[in-house]
Amino acid sequence: MNILAIDVGGTHVKVLASGRRKPLEIPSGPKMTAKEMVRQVREGTTGWRYSVVSIGYPGPVLHGKPVSEPDNLGGGWVGFDFAKAFGCPVRVINDAAMQALGSYKGGRMLFLGLGTGLGSALIVDGVLEPMELAHLPFKDGQTYEDRVGKAALKRFGKKKWRRNVADVVTRLQAALEADDVVVGGGNAKLLQSLPKGVRLGSNANAFAGGYRLWKDHAKGSLRRLGVA
Repeated sequence: MNILAIDVGGTHVKVLASGRRKPLEIPSGPKMTAKEMVRQVREGTTGWRYSVVSIGYPGPVLHGKPVSEPDNLGGGWVGFDFAKAFGCPVRVINDAAMQALGSYKGGRMLFLGLGTGLGSALIVDGVLEPMELAHLPFKDGQTYEDRVGKAALKRFGKKKWRRNVADVVTRLQAALEADDVVVGGGNAKLLQSLPKGVRLGSNANAFAGGYRLWKDHAKGSLRRLGVA
């Protein structure tokens, strides 16, 4: 089975197919609608071989479908027929959950994605649970995303932002009793050190997660989420 994995982000859409080494990167942003994403992906992957597609979506996903429009992209995602547009079976999952799936090594793992916002997912003994920790209240009227998202990096500067990340990671690690924490996303590369029990992820894990969406060992968790 040849799998096309698509990681949809606020600044880029990254695409890779099983058997290929170099991903395709497509600039995204507020004008990137669902229809335009599919058009550019299909155009950029002309000649690639794939029979199924995985999509990591930057927002809540229920029963394999986006349930709200993304904050940093164009519209038309909710209700869009991706299978019809690609002409093959498609599985859609939250982008942080897809990267978490590709990062998982066992046990109780928390994934936190530092990008435009704050992505999150928890995997316990192989059962994947996408989460929306970003919008939980932190303090002083701020959310967790307000402390560690892209806007926070600009507002606080790298030094204070790094302290914020360490604080948020430590709090969530303790609250969710995670024995393994993976910090990924585009801004993870800006970190200089990590708290104990925390490891740095890789954006390449999103593609690994996209491939795992179609593997047998992931099916039980995906059925529970209504994806498979």
